[in-house]
Amino acid sequence: MARTKEFNEDQALDKAIEIFWHKGYNGTSAQDLVNHLGLSRSSLYDTFGDKQKLFVKSLQRYQQQNQDILKELLENAENIKIALTEIFKQAVVESLQDRITKGCFMVNSSVELAMHDPEIAKIVHNNQKTVEDIFCQAIKKGQELGQISDKQEARSLARFIFNNYSGIRVLARAGERDKQVYDDILKAIFSLF
Repeated sequence: MARTKEFNEDQALDKAIEIFWHKGYNGTSAQDLVNHLGLSRSSLYDTFGDKQKLFVKSLQRYQQQNQDILKELLENAENIKIALTEIFKQAVVESLQDRITKGCFMVNSSVELAMHDPEIAKIVHNNQKTVEDIFCQAIKKGQELGQISDKQEARSLARFIFNNYSGIRVLARAGERDKQVYDDILKAIFSLF
């Protein structure tokens, strides 16, 4: 008879996200995973397979959670321009408060692994496409409501926003702590709206 698992897989994935986000894929050892997740090696590997599979599942969980939050926030927003501004302001606050300069797990994974790992590249590409689509739908809504200028096509603005949001997360990972740098970036971004 098979033993029942004595741990919650979603909680284990959340812990895996934490350690991979902080140390990166290559910087995280099998022992780091055992220690941080509080699981034996056999439980870890019986449940998730190898380190690569655990990383993929963690990245997919992070992706889904963040896309769901973003979509809900923008779908429920009364003013799209204000909502987009708040998303960026929150990214800046997180960047300035982050003492371990972790940036964004998806962006970090893109930079560290996408060029060398086709499976990670596919996840990163799908994330970019989905988030871009979420931004595009929100911008179209904002343009229809007269909250966002229609001088730029919605898809172009969505790509611009996605790129700049990712750039802010890279600055955070690089340790940028000057609020004025972020304020200048946000001012330039939203001058186009």
